[in-house]
Amino acid sequence: MARIRFGFSIPAYDLDKRWARYVDDVNRALERASGHFDSAWVIDHLQAGDADLLEGFTTLTYMAALHPRLAFGHTVLCQGFRNPALVAKMAATLQLLSGGRFILGIGAGWDEEEHRAYGYDFPSAGVRVEQLEEALHRITALWTREEATFEGKHYRVIGAHCEPRPDPLPPVVIGAFRPRMLRLAARYADQWDVSSTGPEEYGRLVGEFAHACAVVSRKPSTVRRSWSGGCVCAPTQQQAEALAGDRYGVNDVDFSFVGTPAQVTLQMRSFVDLGVDRFILDCAGFPDLTTLDLLIDEVLPALSR
Repeated sequence: MARIRFGFSIPAYDLDKRWARYVDDVNRALERASGHFDSAWVIDHLQAGDADLLEGFTTLTYMAALHPRLAFGHTVLCQGFRNPALVAKMAATLQLLSGGRFILGIGAGWDEEEHRAYGYDFPSAGVRVEQLEEALHRITALWTREEATFEGKHYRVIGAHCEPRPDPLPPVVIGAFRPRMLRLAARYADQWDVSSTGPEEYGRLVGEFAHACAVVSRKPSTVRRSWSGGCVCAPTQQQAEALAGDRYGVNDVDFSFVGTPAQVTLQMRSFVDLGVDRFILDCAGFPDLTTLDLLIDEVLPALSR
């Protein structure tokens, strides 16, 4: 069985104005996770209504410098916010400075409000997927060629150099649910991520992903699988539900792991049986570390046996 890995989702929004202690609280969580979790992750949004929200690439870069035992990635970068050639350069730079600890998580973007608010176009879903495919093609070309020139429908690069090129290449993570995105993940991804989905739906998606891999002549086993979303873990079910509060639903469509360590372990095993080997977890109750502590002390060891 593949080694099960945990990633810590860094809280970056809706923190009730607790910014005075934010850096100390995140550092405390990441220090606790280091040596147990293998990675930390940051969302990439620009606004969510009028909630406080940190920019994802800046947050990730700062935290990566402070915590050298963790890899760092985004869940996931919105390709429409940044020119893909610039993303390639930013990723190559961070890969060098971090000693090879950057993971490129990227997606097509979905939130029209933030695009419009910040002056970005928000084309149809089909066009956004086209743009993402061009972006992935250009990013990988810039990482692997001495010089890249491409004239596409949406993006172009002319005599572009990305030196020093990243070595090793950052793993590419693509979040995908729908057929065209699943085909992109099958073609380009080192890791396929699905967020906040129950085991029955995830099992259906595994079948669709296998079909997408067949279309591009790739073995599904060559793509690692991750699940990202909320986790609430406490000594008792009652305490877990209290810690969950209104943010996490126990049985709703935004599936989360909720319960005691034994219950959470059992819930996660359903996904492990379907091929998931990394869980990227938004640990409830932050800055309280009860969930994080129990995941480290009880859940991860149980899944690793």
